[in-house]
Amino acid sequence: MNTKKIVKYTDWWLIGAVCILSIFGIICIGSATHINLGESPSTYYTQMVWFTVGLVIMFCIMLMSIDFISKFYIPLYFCALLLLVAVLLFGRTVNGATRWIYFGPVGIQPSEFTKLIMIICLANLIDKNRDRVNNISIIVLSAVLIFIPIILIQKQPSLSASLVLVAIYAVVMFVAGLDYKYISVVAAIAIPAIFFILWDVQNADPIFADIIFKPHQINRLISFVNPVEGSDAYYQTMKSINAIGSGQLTGKGLYEGTLNQLSYLPEPQNDFIFSVIGEEFGFIGCIAVLLLEFFIVFRCILIAMNCQKNVHCLMVAGVAGMLAFQTFVNTGVATGILPNTGMSLPFVSYGGSSTWTNMASIGLVLNIGLKRSKTIFEGV
Repeated sequence: MNTKKIVKYTDWWLIGAVCILSIFGIICIGSATHINLGESPSTYYTQMVWFTVGLVIMFCIMLMSIDFISKFYIPLYFCALLLLVAVLLFGRTVNGATRWIYFGPVGIQPSEFTKLIMIICLANLIDKNRDRVNNISIIVLSAVLIFIPIILIQKQPSLSASLVLVAIYAVVMFVAGLDYKYISVVAAIAIPAIFFILWDVQNADPIFADIIFKPHQINRLISFVNPVEGSDAYYQTMKSINAIGSGQLTGKGLYEGTLNQLSYLPEPQNDFIFSVIGEEFGFIGCIAVLLLEFFIVFRCILIAMNCQKNVHCLMVAGVAGMLAFQTFVNTGVATGILPNTGMSLPFVSYGGSSTWTNMASIGLVLNIGLKRSKTIFEGV
């Protein structure tokens, strides 16, 4: 495809939304890290660098041959497993979690990159068995494929990354045409299991909860089920809700968020960046961010709907599912409707690995978008 066609068929609306959201995120990270009060601007500037590198990654992947890359989905899968094992062997422990491998001053989080790799692997596995997607052997094989990295990630531990992989698997299998009888069976098992876990964590001597979850994760679940009893663990969520509520309609203004500026918000540059947005930009700012996130997912869905190849459709659907799930969980935790778990807000939260993974995912979507045929959605 020549340059003119690339320029013509590139989804500039998608790129624009990603850039606007990312730049706004950098502004919010500056406020969260108090650069206005003379605090070190290193985090602020580092995010700028990561975003710039992310743009390069995005455009490079957009121009690569995705079909050529797909041929190596099995080696990619084992590379992801090796990175996850390397984290457990050589990773650096921060705040009780071993999730990072450091190369000099630069740390990477393999669990983030695993998300995109699993999208590519699952899409190719399912595509090669598209006529047998409802065959038990294929369902089990695909489940094992996703379950192995989940086990390794849980060893770190990182419940949020594990949940994202589950969400990706669910979306890809659904789009692939998984029979509703299997979906019904999973729902019939999963829903009671969730309620059982929420009940079990409150017991003095849990049956399964202490085997599945780490102590701090159990405390978070207890604080969600019974905020009064787990008031200490509920502190983060309570402060987040207070910050968002105090912003009211239009917010207090950039650098004017009281709870943010006085350091009452936990991890404001990452897990609770939505709280900073709510306090300083109000309800309008929150809605604007959510609309941009929705617009990005919407553009991905449009491209998925118009893919010429099934494998491309599954990849883009996986990216859309990943971004939508992360947005829902991050904002759900910040507003107290979900248990506290550390999950970044796509394109807004601080983090090099998450930024690069999200930008690379958009590059994958743009790449596939260049291959779509002209439809009624062209130019939307």
